[in-house]
This record gives sequence, C-alpha cells and structure tokens, in this order.
Amino acid sequence: MVKNSNQMKKAIVKTDFNFPKQHSVYKGKVRDVYNINQEYLVMVVSDRISAFDVVLPKGIPYKGQVLNQIASKFLDATTDIVPNWKIAVPDPNVTIGHKCEPFAVEMIVRGYLTGSSWRLYKSGGREICGVKLPEGMNEHQAFLEPIITPTTKAEHGAHDENISREEIIKSGLVSEQDYLLLEKYAMQLFKRGSQMAREKGLILVDTKYEFGKKEGKIYLIDEIHTPDSSRYFYAEGYEERFAKGENQKQLSKEFVREWLMENNFQGRTRDVLPEMTDELVEQISERYIELFESITGDTFHRADTSNVLNRIEKNVNQFLDNL
Repeated sequence: MVKNSNQMKKAIVKTDFNFPKQHSVYKGKVRDVYNINQEYLVMVVSDRISAFDVVLPKGIPYKGQVLNQIASKFLDATTDIVPNWKIAVPDPNVTIGHKCEPFAVEMIVRGYLTGSSWRLYKSGGREICGVKLPEGMNEHQAFLEPIITPTTKAEHGAHDENISREEIIKSGLVSEQDYLLLEKYAMQLFKRGSQMAREKGLILVDTKYEFGKKEGKIYLIDEIHTPDSSRYFYAEGYEERFAKGENQKQLSKEFVREWLMENNFQGRTRDVLPEMTDELVEQISERYIELFESITGDTFHRADTSNVLNRIEKNVNQFLDNL
C-alpha cells in the first residue's frame, strides 16, 4: 500500500507554471497549454484522466508521459504527409510547438462500425455526418473504405456535435478549399496509422485529428494516434470474435469507461463517481504502459517523478532560453 500511495503523489494532477514571456494558459481535461509570446505553445500532458467528459478524482502515474511520447512518435512518422506543430519534446511530459489558429472542427476517421457509430446504427440510423451507411452491417465490421465523421469543437464544458461536410462549408466554419485539404490529410494519416498498427499486430479502428493554421499554412496539431484519441483492436483473433459476434479485444482507455459503467457512472447529472482505490490507480497506470509498448513497439522507461514539477519547469526553461 505504501508503494501505491507514493506513486499517487507523483502523478501530475495540477500545474501552475510561469514561464518566460508567458502570455496565457489554457487548462483542459488532461493538457495544460501555456502560450509563450503568442508564438509558441508549451503543452504539459498531465496524469489526469477523463471519461464521459468528467475528470476523475485521481491522477494516473506515467499516463501523461505515455500519451506525450506516443503522440511525439507518430508526429515524427507523418511529417511527410502534413507539417505538424511539434518543435521539440524537452521533457517526457511536454511538447513545445508552433501556436496555430485551430480549425473549429475535429476530423474523426472511422474504419469500423463500433462505439457511437454502432449505437446509432443499432437504433436504426443509416447516416452519420452526411455519410450513408449500408444495410446489413454488424458491430465491429470494417467499412469498405474508412469514413470521415467530423464534429464541432465544443466550448469548455460542452459536448462536441456531429456535423456534415456540407454544413461545415455552408456555415463557413472552414472554407471549402481548406476543408477538402483537411479530409485529404486525415485519410492519409489514418492510412499511415493503420499501416504502423498492422506492423504491431493491431488494428487502428478510429481516431481523431485536429488541425490549425499559421501564416496561411495548415498544420496537424495536438495529439495523434494515442489511446486517448484512438481505438485499437488486437488483430489476432479479430475475425474469430467478429464471426461469433463477440466483443473485440481493445487497446484503448475503454477499460476505464467499462469500470465506470460497471459502477453505474456515465457522466449523468445524478451519477456518483465510484471510489478509485490505490490498487485501481496502479492497475490503470500499468495498462497505459502496456498500451505504450504495444502501440510503439518500444520499451517504456519510467521518468524520474521524485520532483516532477521542478523537473518539467527546469527542462522547459532551458529549452525556451535557446529557442
């Protein structure tokens, strides 16, 4: 028990840095983003964990490092497709990059009928975000070709909403010229991510991409192909499970949602968050490390968290001094 308690103290649940030339800070569910001189962003990936749009009461040690380093790897692996915002990773939990003006939509690419798309389909829906869905499909079935189902990017505390290509262009959220380019980039990124997943015995089921603009140029921003933004199936056994109508073995944070649902929590107004024991926190931490190693094929090296906020501040300041 002592080991677990100490681990919990090392989780990054809150940051309050004041970096040189800091203009402002935005604190999301998981990421704290520091605006440096309206030119760069310092993205600190905390160990907070959210599900059903609610931040859970305890942090998960090493979760932020896992997400940051997976995203960094995939950003580096896709620069030939689209430029991205990343400049450097000066700390295991931090990425520093270009400040871009984000587009007001997220590009969700789905290769399989699962999750919310399956729930819609099961209830009789045959269209999602303007995309027609064929009759006779089953849960976890692959689409003939991946589909793009964009959502609006909600204000803080609100829910993202599905939206069609036609609505995006007609409303002026994104110009037609830019939107068609976002679709092209999203499909190419999904193809690359799927290829890299296959090499690790995985299936990239669905994911989301965010883009922004700086000086007239489109950049890929935020995270990419992490277990928080993507769903993976294990390729081994996929066909057998699908044929039997069984649930697929997943590699995502779905296991956290399942634990919450088993304890009658789905983010509804009267739902009460179940207790997160030290043992559960450690289990989730180990699962995230397993996710890292499965997705990247690399060994995870736990960073020194004995004084983690001082470590981050020192590493970021050193990098900014030389930027």
